[in-house]
Formats: sequence, structure tokens, C-alpha cells
Amino acid sequence: MLPPSNPDALQAGADILPSIGTDESGKGDFFGPLVCAGVYVDAASAEVLRGSGVRDSKRLSDPRCRELAEVIKGTCRGQYIILGIGPARYNDLYERFRREGKTLNTLLAWAHARVLENLLGRVECAHAITDQFADPRFVQSKLQERGKKIHLLQMPRAETHIAVAAASILARARFLEQLERLSAQFGLPLPKGASQAVIQAGQAFVKRFGKAALRQVAKLHFRTTVQVLASA
Repeated sequence: MLPPSNPDALQAGADILPSIGTDESGKGDFFGPLVCAGVYVDAASAEVLRGSGVRDSKRLSDPRCRELAEVIKGTCRGQYIILGIGPARYNDLYERFRREGKTLNTLLAWAHARVLENLLGRVECAHAITDQFADPRFVQSKLQERGKKIHLLQMPRAETHIAVAAASILARARFLEQLERLSAQFGLPLPKGASQAVIQAGQAFVKRFGKAALRQVAKLHFRTTVQVLASA
């Protein structure tokens, strides 16, 4: 692993271009997948993305997020990766990591590293940026041959960088798409988040399909699972 880029320049608001940004969506949502995305952005594509209104997906409505996802795909054609981990696979991975004494952050690091490695198979880039969600060694330890040659910057509020903002939009748009598919597949609305409405939806789901089926639509390690099953 090469040393990270100059943090002083970044704190001053400078962007790093070209760079790969990665971000995830669905981490805090009981229903639906975990999605991690990576986008390569250079000076030319950054100008287009900024002009189109690309920014942190948390500051965008769902419809706007989906619109901008199409802009990003068109602007960065062949230069992005989206990894969707459906609930069943997510639960398998989480349980495997827990048996190995690892945490959710290990799963997140694995997803970010896989996206970065796959994208580096398509583009050459010296810099990557991701949010600092844990000890920096989590992501670094999961990188393979290509990833170990890149300058990896992990920082709070990484979405201020255009590549990470673009990745956050792609990840959120795919999360919304897959959540809608799950809702249609089971014929029940599956809300975002982990609110009381989500608990009620979970209880309705279990009543119709049984406890075992919850594994197909939800992240079972959430405390929400206990609340859902308490009255099931």
C-alpha cells in the first residue's frame, strides 16, 4: 500500500483528479441489499457531473438520485462498478464473518475492496477515496494485487469529493431499484430505514411468508429483527 495523499490539501477543499471514489448504500436499512459502488472520475467527467448537480446522495430526493445515476452511467461509461449484495447473501457473509470473530466493518471493507479491485481491472488510476467508516487497515487488508498499488485515502465526509459523491448516487439508486424488486416479488411494500413502519412491515411479512423467509428480504443482525419476531 502506497502512502495516502496529502490530507492538508484535501482539508482545504481541493479535489483529487483523476480518482476512484467508493461508497455504499443500504447499511442502515433493515430491508433490501447492501450496495457498494465505485466510479472513476477525471477532470473532464468531473466538470460534467458537477454541472449536472452530482453531490452526496443523502442530500438528494430518491427520484433525483435515480436521474443522476443515469447521468453518471452515461458520463462515466465503462468506468464504474456496482456491487449489490442481496439480503440472503448478506446474511451468509455477515454470519461467516461473525464466526471468524469479525464485525460489520469487515464486511463493508470487503465490499469496498472488491469494487476497487474490479474497477482497477478496467481503468488505471493512482488515487482512490472512500469514507472512513472504521480503522483504515480494514479496507487496506482486503485489497489484492492491483489495489495495493494505489494511494487510498479514507476520510470523514468523503462525499465532498466528486468521485465519492457519484459512487454514493450509483449505490443508492441501485439500492432503491433492488428494494422495489423485492417489494414486487413478495407483493408487500418494504420501507427504507429501520423505523416503526419497517417493524410493522416486517411483522406483516412474517405473518404471510413465515420467519424463515425474512432472511430473503432483511438484514437479520439488526435489532429490528427481534422487534419484528416478538409479536410474530
